[in-house]
Amino acid sequence: MDVHGRDLRYFVAVADLLNFTAAAEALYISQPALSKQIRKLESQLGAALFVRDTRSVTLTPVGAALLPEARRVIGAWETAEAAVESAKAAQRAVLSIGISTSPGRGILPAVRSRFATAFPDAKPVLRQVGWDDPTAGLADGSADVAFVWLPLAEDERYRWLVVATEPRLVALPETHPLATRDSIAFTDLLDEPFLALPPSAGVLRDYWLALDERAGHPPVIGAEVSSTEETYEALVNGDGVVLVATGNAPLIAHDGVVTRPVTGLSPCELALAWRHDDHRRLVRGYVEACASATGHLRRS
Repeated sequence: MDVHGRDLRYFVAVADLLNFTAAAEALYISQPALSKQIRKLESQLGAALFVRDTRSVTLTPVGAALLPEARRVIGAWETAEAAVESAKAAQRAVLSIGISTSPGRGILPAVRSRFATAFPDAKPVLRQVGWDDPTAGLADGSADVAFVWLPLAEDERYRWLVVATEPRLVALPETHPLATRDSIAFTDLLDEPFLALPPSAGVLRDYWLALDERAGHPPVIGAEVSSTEETYEALVNGDGVVLVATGNAPLIAHDGVVTRPVTGLSPCELALAWRHDDHRRLVRGYVEACASATGHLRRS
């Protein structure tokens, strides 16, 4: 038996109004067409659904038994239609991806291709955010996902996937006395002036000043920087040295600036982060695409 959902809606309309003419008007069809579809449904079921006479319409026992089930089927289908429309809308939506510095490392193209396969109608848009916001737009909602450096302040608000773990290097002017070394112990950098992120960067500012590895030795701040360009100019100007991730070294190690390995420092972690309470399919899809592209499993 193959009953059309439309016929069930017609049946429910007549059952609710107990009047074929009124039901036809409510359904925006003609009364003869409605009667024809009800007769077709009764033929399929092998039983009458209504008792009709010149003055009234009433449900038969079979009609009374069918009515609650017909309502359930219609409700389930309406729920399914809503879910489908929601999924279609998610695929068509814009996904804002926050970055403070390009993640590089071939990550963005690899993620983009996988994400496009899963969500061909979605539009991922990169959003550049200043270094004064270490969440790259997650905190104020201007980004849906973001490539960030760990640690994150208020980390209970976020989940993340680590996409790269690599050593921290030190960048310094090529004329600096320590630049002649193949590697530099962090203890030899303790009294050097350091370039620092803005105070609003909070725990991330502390991390790139390596406060945890200083054993209480306070950092000397030579200058504050808010972009790659400012960092390079401050280095060339001799305002201080700065710790950088290995993958980011090429952004500033040119024309008078060099980088050297540093011993005595823990490695740094680049992550894709999103808000803990954001369960949208588009966000989950980008996270899964990133996990596939980088070969990393979800960590938090």
